[in-house]
Amino acid sequence: MTVFRLFAFLAFALFLQANPLAAQQMVVSDGPADVSITIYRAPGRGDGAIDANWPQGYALITETRTVRLPAGDAIVRFEGVSEGMFPESAIVTGLPNGVQEKNRDARLLSPQGLVDAYLKREVSITRTDKATGVSRTQNVFITAGPGGGVIFESDEGFEALRCTGLPERMTFSKIPAGLSAKPTLSILTTSQRAMTAKLTLTYLASGFDWQANYIGTVKPRKTGEKAEMDLFAWLTVANGGNQSFENAHMMVVAGEPNREQRDDQVRPTGGGLVIRCWPMQRTHQVPYNMGYLPAIPPPPPTAMAMMDEGEVIMVTAQRRKGSVMEMASPVAVIVAEQEDLGDLKLYRVPEQVTVNAKGQKQVAMIVQPGVTYERIYVANAGNYGDDSAAISYILRSRNDAANGLGVPLPAGKVAVFENSFAGPLLAGEGALPDRAVNNEVEVEVGSSSDVRLTVTQTRRSKRTENWRAVVTNARNHPVSFEMEIPYSLSGRVKGVDVIDGVPTWRVTVPANDEAKLSYAIKLR
Repeated sequence: MTVFRLFAFLAFALFLQANPLAAQQMVVSDGPADVSITIYRAPGRGDGAIDANWPQGYALITETRTVRLPAGDAIVRFEGVSEGMFPESAIVTGLPNGVQEKNRDARLLSPQGLVDAYLKREVSITRTDKATGVSRTQNVFITAGPGGGVIFESDEGFEALRCTGLPERMTFSKIPAGLSAKPTLSILTTSQRAMTAKLTLTYLASGFDWQANYIGTVKPRKTGEKAEMDLFAWLTVANGGNQSFENAHMMVVAGEPNREQRDDQVRPTGGGLVIRCWPMQRTHQVPYNMGYLPAIPPPPPTAMAMMDEGEVIMVTAQRRKGSVMEMASPVAVIVAEQEDLGDLKLYRVPEQVTVNAKGQKQVAMIVQPGVTYERIYVANAGNYGDDSAAISYILRSRNDAANGLGVPLPAGKVAVFENSFAGPLLAGEGALPDRAVNNEVEVEVGSSSDVRLTVTQTRRSKRTENWRAVVTNARNHPVSFEMEIPYSLSGRVKGVDVIDGVPTWRVTVPANDEAKLSYAIKLR
C-alpha cells in the first residue's frame, strides 16, 4: 500500500508540473457594478455609413467588479467582457499583488464551439422515424466540421448531419474544458490571505462606432426675411457585439486621435451550425421544408385581402385650406454635454444608459433653433455640355453665433425637411464633415430641374478654347448660382473670382430669366 501511495503521489506531482493551472483555484468575479464606455469613430470612415455587420470603430471600457480571493494562487475570470476586446490593452487594478498572467478565452459555448471541441471524438446521434415515431440512438465519430457542415462516421459509413430528412439530435457527454458561455478574460494572481477585493478592469475593444445624425427643419419665411431652419442632431451609437452594457456612463469622442495600425482582432468562435446538404432526389421531388433548399415565403397579402369581409374603405381627397403645416422639431429630454479633450471634443451623456448588444442607441446631441443659411445652386463647368442639365444645390452657413450656431459639428448625415400643405416632406439628404467653430458649413441636399445649365464650346484655336455658359431659372424668385471653372483662364473675366484657388462664377439669376458667361481657357 505504501508503494502504491508513493506512486500516486509522484504521478500527481508530475501532473501538476505539466499542468500548473490545475494547482490554482478558479474564481469568477461578480458582474460589473459600474461601467463606463467611451466610443471612438471608425478611423477614415468619412461620411460613409456605420458598418452594420461589425462596426469599425472602437471603445475604451472600464468596469468595476467584486471578487473573493482565496489565499494563495488563483485564476480570476472576468466573464461577459466585450467580444472585441484587445487583451493586450487590459489593465486590472485593485489586486494585492498585481497580475502575473492574462489569457483571453475566445472559444464560446455554442453549437459550433461544441462540434469544434468534439472533432475526432465520439458523440451520440438520436434519430426519430417520422412514420413510426421510434427513436434510435447510436454513437458516432465526428470527422469534419463545423464550417459548412458536420460529417460523422457511424456503423453505416460516413454521413452528413441533418441531411437524411429525419429529425436528428446530437448529444455530448459533457461540456469540454476551455469553452465559455461568454467572452472571458482570465488573470493569474496571488494573495497572502483570503480577502474580498474591488477590482477595476479597463480595456480597448473593437466592434463599436458612432456618428451624428442631423435633422434640419426649414422654417416658413416671408419675402425679404432670412432663410432659417431648426437644427437637431442625434448621437447614434452602434454596438456590434453580443454583450450589452447596462446602466453605463456613455461618452463619445469627436475627431481622430492617432492610433497605430494593427491586425484585425480575432473574434470569439461560436454561433449556430450552418448545414449545407445536396439533395439525392431530383429538384422537383425535394420538399422545401426538408432543409435542402431555402423556403419560399408566401407573398404578402394584398390590401384587399387584409380587409374583413363586407368592410368598405372609402378614400377621398380634398385640397387643404389654410397655412402650411409646420413640422415640429424633436423634443430633447436629455442632451449630451460637450467638453474639451485636448484638441478633440468629448460628448458626455448626463444619465446612465444601456448599450444593447447588436443594437444602436440614440441620444440628443445638438439643439440649435433658428439657424440662418443660404441656398446656393452650384455646378462644375467640366461636368456640363450642350444639353441642358439640372443643377445641384447646397445649404450654406457659417458656424458662428451670428448665424445661430457657434458649436462644434461632428461629421454625420443630414436630412432636410421642408414644410408644405401636405405636411413636412423630405427635401433631401446630405453629408456633413467635421466642422469647427467659425468654419463654413455646406451640405449638398439635392438637385432642381427648375434651375438648369448648358456649357457650349464656341471657338477653338491652338492656344485657347472659348466657352459660353447659360444658366436658366424657371422659379418665381431669384436664385444664387456658383460655377467652378477648373481650368486656367485666358485673361480676366468679369464676374469670375478665384475661390480656394479655383476660378468661380458667381451670379444672381432673376426669376424666370437666365444669365450668361463667356470665357476662354488656356490650352498650353
